[in-house]
Amino acid sequence: MGVGEKNMNRRTSILSGFWGGLALLLQGCAVTSPYDQVNDPLEGLNRVVYRFNDTLDRKLLKPVAQRYVKYIPSPVRTGVGNAFSNIYEPIIIINDLLQWKPKQAASDAMRFGYNSIFGVAGLMDVSTDWGLPKHHEDFGQTFAVWGIGEGPYLVLPFLGPSTVRDTAGLPPAWYLDPVSGYTGGWTRAGLYVLFTVNKRAELLTTTRILDAGTVDAYLQVRTAYRQKRWYDIYDGNPPEDGFSDEELFDD
Repeated sequence: MGVGEKNMNRRTSILSGFWGGLALLLQGCAVTSPYDQVNDPLEGLNRVVYRFNDTLDRKLLKPVAQRYVKYIPSPVRTGVGNAFSNIYEPIIIINDLLQWKPKQAASDAMRFGYNSIFGVAGLMDVSTDWGLPKHHEDFGQTFAVWGIGEGPYLVLPFLGPSTVRDTAGLPPAWYLDPVSGYTGGWTRAGLYVLFTVNKRAELLTTTRILDAGTVDAYLQVRTAYRQKRWYDIYDGNPPEDGFSDEELFDD
């Protein structure tokens, strides 16, 4: 058996174990509306992890991102963001299909092809102007479409806000990650660093708004994250009675 085949069997075994554990973990999590109440039983631990992430961001990620914005021209940063967006487009297409959105999958497949060819490996987003808008689909959203409830709110070290359902969507995303699958060593590390810094630079304005707020930052982030996920799951058209800000802030 070759090395590639052994690696494939190993990864298949890992995924098999993951799906088995996921089935047990999410039993009983399905709910009619995920915003009937705030589900944050681990708030004490979540706040500790939140403070750790916030300290790491303020001491390292934010200063690096600010210097990145200062010294790297905006067109270059836009090109980097476009290229990474294009690299991960196939994962979006897979989730389109898993959510049974064949028209959107076809649109995203054409978007990927056009940007890869005419956009110089995705550095330019030509597809949006050609009537092929960017969509955002991931495995957490797919699980929601399948009827799996979000479960408790979680704050993950380094990765930030999440839920049990969204965390369960990370392993298949990592398994399909093209950067991990097709690069290695310093190239892989460099691409991940560039992706992280560029993404953090895109969020500098958002964090300035958060820093200027007077409400508990932890609650602000929790609310914003859950609202965004609710919005994403329903493709921008969530039920009007899905949740309210009052419910989200109710501890």
